[in-house]
Amino acid sequence: MDRHDPVKLGAERASMVDAVLERFFSLSKKRAAPLGDHYVHLWGLLERNTQGGKRFRPRMVMSAYAGFGGDDMDAAAYVGASFELLHTALIVHDDVIDRDFVRRGIPNISGAYRDHAVDRGASVEIAEHRGVSAAVIAGDLALFNAYRLIDRSGVGSPVRERLLDVLDEAMFASAAGELIDVDFSIAPGMPLVDDILTMERLKTAVYSFETPLQAGAILAGASEAAVTTLGEFGREIGIAYQIIDDVLGVFGEEEATGKTTIGDLREGKRTVMIAFACSTPAWARLCDLIGKSDLTGEEAMEARLLLIECGAKAFAEDLARGYAHRALARLAEPCIPAALRDELHPIAETVLKRVR
Repeated sequence: MDRHDPVKLGAERASMVDAVLERFFSLSKKRAAPLGDHYVHLWGLLERNTQGGKRFRPRMVMSAYAGFGGDDMDAAAYVGASFELLHTALIVHDDVIDRDFVRRGIPNISGAYRDHAVDRGASVEIAEHRGVSAAVIAGDLALFNAYRLIDRSGVGSPVRERLLDVLDEAMFASAAGELIDVDFSIAPGMPLVDDILTMERLKTAVYSFETPLQAGAILAGASEAAVTTLGEFGREIGIAYQIIDDVLGVFGEEEATGKTTIGDLREGKRTVMIAFACSTPAWARLCDLIGKSDLTGEEAMEARLLLIECGAKAFAEDLARGYAHRALARLAEPCIPAALRDELHPIAETVLKRVR
């Protein structure tokens, strides 16, 4: 594996994870075949939901593992694939919670089963229930098998037990964050900035940054100090990423982000930027725009202008910048090898570039 070309290195690692997932789904579909074509079809849709992603979480696992001198990349690929399957489970269930039937411009599992039921003459209500039911089942399968992939990595105890504990922490924290997010949607008032930051760390940063990095370090036999420091780096940079994602969800270029910049405004998504705006005089007008389901393009432009004028956008960007700088400081700790520091440093730099 070429350790000098980061692009080639990333592609090689992603292909190893892809191979693990392909084998896993091939075996699962063969196992499902005696139980009926309908079950094979569900597994096929679940497999499709794992394809086309950036393999970001496996990248964190394998970068940390290689950075600490690990040389069994096959085992690392299995651990990375387990985090990718966990990610799949969480987004499938998140779509159910959000009542979304489309992801990346095509029907997700809920949407595919809903559309099939409609084509067969079911009412919209019954078809949507069938869709979300199938998605819950698929998400459960992905979640359970994320743990099974750790078992199939070939890693012996006690390292395997620690990896399972780390994966469990990822799921445990994400569930807590998701519940907080659900509660935000029905709360009468605007949550505090600190409460939103807590939600974003639990829901996304823990399983996307903190625990994959720690898993890779544990697999490589890194010291406890290094495992803790990597977790701190992941926490800081994960929160920074989420803050900026929320800013770009309103101010980004749709061609670059791949998602609409009006959806979060219509939804009234609780973000750091919106929470800050709520404490300013601009909220007297913004409160009529944020969460308006039929928000027009012109109204969205007005909301963006108000978010700039009241300082909400700048506040969120400054906050993200602070978290990114703290993440970089964690990488300077002597327990982090230079090779790993060089590989992770661009991640923090990416956040800083996004807010310049």
